[in-house]
Amino acid sequence: MHGFFDVLVGSALGASLSIVQCLYGDNFDHFIHAGSFKAPAVVILIILVLVRIHPEPADDCPCFDDSVAFAGVMIGVELGNWHFGRSGRAWNEPTLATVPFNLEALGWPRTIARIVIGVLMVFAWREVMKPALLKSLPPIFRIVEMLGLSLPRRFFVQASEYQQVPNQKDDTVLPAVSEIPSLLTSFRHPRRSRSVSVGPQSEADAYETLAYRDKRRRQSKSDMATATSRIDEKSSSEKNASGYFGISTSHRVSRPPTAGLPTPAPSNLDLYTSMTGSEQVLYTPLTPGTASGASSRRPSSERRQDEREEREMFSKLEKPRVRYDVEVVTKLIVYTGIAWIAVEGAPILFETIGLGLGTQPG
Repeated sequence: MHGFFDVLVGSALGASLSIVQCLYGDNFDHFIHAGSFKAPAVVILIILVLVRIHPEPADDCPCFDDSVAFAGVMIGVELGNWHFGRSGRAWNEPTLATVPFNLEALGWPRTIARIVIGVLMVFAWREVMKPALLKSLPPIFRIVEMLGLSLPRRFFVQASEYQQVPNQKDDTVLPAVSEIPSLLTSFRHPRRSRSVSVGPQSEADAYETLAYRDKRRRQSKSDMATATSRIDEKSSSEKNASGYFGISTSHRVSRPPTAGLPTPAPSNLDLYTSMTGSEQVLYTPLTPGTASGASSRRPSSERRQDEREEREMFSKLEKPRVRYDVEVVTKLIVYTGIAWIAVEGAPILFETIGLGLGTQPG
């Protein structure tokens, strides 16, 4: 899905964010915790604006969904840290709003209990909130759409075009009993459960493959024209190079028996292998042959074959599931709550039920 340019830009972006965090991270934390709710409110507003102006993905992929989930986590972390840091339960070392924890003081039993309870809290939150939001948000979105305030996005179905959001496979947090044997098999033999993906996996990959095919075809035609001009120059120089008494002294160029024969048209597999770059074989330029040969196809015939190959390629792509507009806000709220549980909800519960320290570090 990602090319070299994507990796390069992502690496540069990550390095830049790391530098900014190292230089201004402490100042940002003091800005959040020293003021009133205005500081986290400004940060949350900026994050929501960034979600709104997020670029449209090139194809129907979960790129935007991942960005929304990340934005929700950031909102929950900043909101939870701000409130937990002002509650009197947090430590100020090593950073502000640190959750009190000491393995020696708590012991392994209480530490394991904290982990189990925290995971169950996240599961319970997602299991309850996601279905509730998917059922309650569509009517609200229809009203907003009637008022002309909707924010349509590409590849998402608007609320006015459906009655309810059907249950999806990824909505179930805990697997069914019938799926447990297959899960255990995948844990024991992870390689068996993996499927080897060959060829384009998305529309962007398919378009990139077609662009690469056209590029190789242009290069092949250019190379063939260059080679033809060189042969013509060499043959003309051989005709002009005559020895004494007009007898040519140049050596006769020997050609293999198949040099003048047309090169067979590459098969679809050869074309696909050369386009995807999975082998070192490149697109072989066609040598001119007879009018009845397979390599002397007319441009219209060549276009028809290209169209057939394109249709075949796009037909093999896995169709993404239908996504609905309410899933954006649902994902934002769910992941905001998960982050809040991690930084404030669970620590407060641990202190309440006796699984916390409750004292400032000495």
